Amino acid sequence: MINTKFSWIFLFTCFFICAETIAQINPLLAENEKAQQKWVDSVYQSLSTKEKIAQLFMVDVFSEKDDKHTNKAKFLIENYGIGGIIFSKGGPVRQAKLNNTYQNASKVPLLIGMDAEWGLAMRLDSTFAFPWNMTLGAIQNPEIVQKVGYQIGKHNKRLGVHINFAPVADLNTNPQNPIIGNRSFGENKVRVANNAIAFMQGMRDAGVLSNAKHFPGHGDTSQDSHKTLPSIEFTEERIREVELYPFHKLFEAGVHSVMVAHLNVPSLETKSGLPTTLSQKVVTNLLQNELQFKGLIITDALNMKGVSQYSKPGKVDLDAFLAGNDVLLISEDIPQAIEEIHAAYVDEVFSEKRLANSVKKILMAKYLAGLHENRLVNTKHLYEDLHTIENEAIEELAFQNAITLVKNDMAALPILNNHKEKMAYLKLGDADGQAFLNRLNTYHQIDQISLKEASNKNNLEKYDQVIIGYHVSNSNPWKSYALSKSDKEIIDFISENNRVYLVNFSSPYALSDLQSYINTEVILQAYQNTEIAQSLAAQMLFGAKPISGKLPVSIRNSFPEGTGLQTKAINLFGYANPINKNFNYSIFSKIDSIADEILAEKMAPGFQILVAKENEIVYQKNFGYHTYERKIPVTSNSIYDLASLTKILGTLPILMLAQEQAYLDIETSKLGDILEEYKSTNKANLSLKRLFSHYAGLQSWIPFYKNTLDNFDTYYQPNYSEEFSIPVASQLFLRTDYKDSIYKEIKNSELLNKQEYKYSDLPFYIIKPYLENIYGKPINQLAKSFFYGSMQLENLRYFPLNYFKLEQIVPSENDLLWRKQIVQGTVHDQGAAMLGGVGGHAGLFGNAEDVAKIMMMYNTGGNYAGKQYLLPETIDKFNTCYYCDDEVRRGIVFDKPQLEDLGPTCGCLSMNSFGHSGFTGTYAWADPDEDIIYVFLSNRTFPDANNKKLIQSNVRTRIQEIIYEALISD
Repeated sequence: MINTKFSWIFLFTCFFICAETIAQINPLLAENEKAQQKWVDSVYQSLSTKEKIAQLFMVDVFSEKDDKHTNKAKFLIENYGIGGIIFSKGGPVRQAKLNNTYQNASKVPLLIGMDAEWGLAMRLDSTFAFPWNMTLGAIQNPEIVQKVGYQIGKHNKRLGVHINFAPVADLNTNPQNPIIGNRSFGENKVRVANNAIAFMQGMRDAGVLSNAKHFPGHGDTSQDSHKTLPSIEFTEERIREVELYPFHKLFEAGVHSVMVAHLNVPSLETKSGLPTTLSQKVVTNLLQNELQFKGLIITDALNMKGVSQYSKPGKVDLDAFLAGNDVLLISEDIPQAIEEIHAAYVDEVFSEKRLANSVKKILMAKYLAGLHENRLVNTKHLYEDLHTIENEAIEELAFQNAITLVKNDMAALPILNNHKEKMAYLKLGDADGQAFLNRLNTYHQIDQISLKEASNKNNLEKYDQVIIGYHVSNSNPWKSYALSKSDKEIIDFISENNRVYLVNFSSPYALSDLQSYINTEVILQAYQNTEIAQSLAAQMLFGAKPISGKLPVSIRNSFPEGTGLQTKAINLFGYANPINKNFNYSIFSKIDSIADEILAEKMAPGFQILVAKENEIVYQKNFGYHTYERKIPVTSNSIYDLASLTKILGTLPILMLAQEQAYLDIETSKLGDILEEYKSTNKANLSLKRLFSHYAGLQSWIPFYKNTLDNFDTYYQPNYSEEFSIPVASQLFLRTDYKDSIYKEIKNSELLNKQEYKYSDLPFYIIKPYLENIYGKPINQLAKSFFYGSMQLENLRYFPLNYFKLEQIVPSENDLLWRKQIVQGTVHDQGAAMLGGVGGHAGLFGNAEDVAKIMMMYNTGGNYAGKQYLLPETIDKFNTCYYCDDEVRRGIVFDKPQLEDLGPTCGCLSMNSFGHSGFTGTYAWADPDEDIIYVFLSNRTFPDANNKKLIQSNVRTRIQEIIYEALISD
């Protein structure tokens, strides 16, 4: 007992000491105090007593309502001179126009306020909704919360809102709280204070006034003060130590105003049933005298039942003013209230000094908000200014840092991408989960099952893992999050029989409804059901994103506040807003302009563009159609003939593997050393290093197909047979023995007269049978078994017609010379086609994302999704320019940046970068220095391979230049 008393005396003393430290801080002071004081005094002196009283009132306006409603506010402005407007539901443009109407009608500039705790969308349609405070409370870095506050402040400022009634400083210590809940930063007083301060500072940086609410703390109630007067039964000691802590810290940090709640707090106000809003002990004695708060003191809405049932309209306003409040919010009868307060003034119930104190504070706030200079809103481009990509970037950043790993038994997360395992997804709750499922499917094939299917044990036996998403509407933070009885039962049922990953896209309190946590291996708390939260949660399950959030509130006794397991990202593609990867979006967006140019100039019918940085895709767009007939639009799943990208995506990784397994030495082996048939040829002493650096003196290419044109029927038949078994196109088969002729012609081909750089396909013809021989499989099967299968590259394939529908495959040419048909689904390259569809140099088909994944594997030293496919030193060996001194820029197989002005890149990359291009209009490049991957896929050869506009205009490298121009240096 003695210790407790001593602690309280110390705490009480500390409170007064702390109060003294902030005694001199006036959050309403402008930088130019003299100019502010002059303006305030001038305006104040110009007002009559009733006009001064009218400055105390802010009336609510719904821009969604009709003229009858909105004209009431105009009447109060013109006839009474009220001080401000609090806008409620409506739309931004309508509100801006009303704002200008009201400001033009007002003698004194109006202070405009809003409840925009998570942005203007709290009240307005057609505006952006930022994460709720409960979500922000899970973030461990207050700088991110500050960024959210800043962006919300920018939106308020743009719309002419001077004071945002935020942040909420209540501690949500009661899970049953019907009105605070998700609006709170959590239950920990220190974390709530830190986040509230960060949010406030962000708004202040944007030039918007802030408001700490709901004093002295509305978090531990189970009642809604809109409907009744909630009671707080804590002792005074508890309230001072816990509930007041965030407010006190906000006062120290310079919050501009505080909103007093309608609460019954017997330990602070002994008069039974007197709302704190009307309590002089709370508003004047505690808030102003003891805590020394000098900012604006604003009542919560006076039309709420928590206060309006205490006294009649007009009288309740007077009581609120006498209690010490400065601003009377949403009075039920402003004319009557003005009369009541004026009568009290005449009767000397309060002094001129008391009135001046409040009115001058209001005028100081108006000056601080810039109303002495401008009161109108520019409606031009208003919608566009409120909908910028920065909104999505900040939302993404917030959710990425908020999502919390509550449980992770046996380190089940991240899900290791075993392509042999079957996975299912069950959606629970009343809201949509399609964005979650779509993103899950980018990492693994996921079967969606219904509640009925999930209830049958036999249906679940075929699945190794089940992901359960609980999705609750994100429309407002008050929506019930409670799990239904059937939801709880199905979670328990599946958890008993399968490995379960439960993702909660609602309040963390929903987890309290679970009967048991024992059998659920993974619980991931995502807080809200936004599309970005769904996408990020899916990425986190597979390890594409790290997890760092911590629970802002406790879940029963099982998971206390602060619970949160940390995970690191593995080398797997995630998805990010380009702004969050240090790109200047105004420059970055120029890519779209070049894309429009490509289509307008008919350089290609359509194309895919992908840009990734630091293992995250920041730009992925599809343009145009498969053909100029504009029937099938290009999508992310459109499959392109990759042409010579096959060299680095198909043949090269197998060649690297052969190097690691000592089948050859790329630096010292000669062709005659590894291929018996070449020992007696002019190529026997050619080193592999020179061959694959295109510096061995080989011919560039041999047009094998031309030898067959004059006697076409001798070499081709429309139907398959043992004699004609090589498919070169639809219903066109080449003689079976012609492969031997191809290899013989290569072996006997002449070398160049002098040693010089000459790009050549021939080394890839030569190495293909060697690799197939040492591993005992065709090269297409090798690529799939060694790399594509375990990497889950479902859209990277040889023989695409075996895997995709014809309409998914983009045609490459209308071949009028040789095949006499549209080439679609069979390889465009003539030599690869004559080998049966697969060459060492061509034959691979795919989409931009799977191309980028191979490039990422190279870029991360051979590691992908936590598995080491190749050694870093192997990749370095091949990514070396061995003959740069001889003006040969190439690495081994990899192309490298130009040594002089012209070449395969924008000239703005380091020599550590690598990539390749393809004849059909494809391009892939990786830069380990900046950690950037860029992929461009097109069918510029359709319908005519002689269309070289894409090449001549250098659009692929111009896009690359924009990427690097947009990159912001750290």
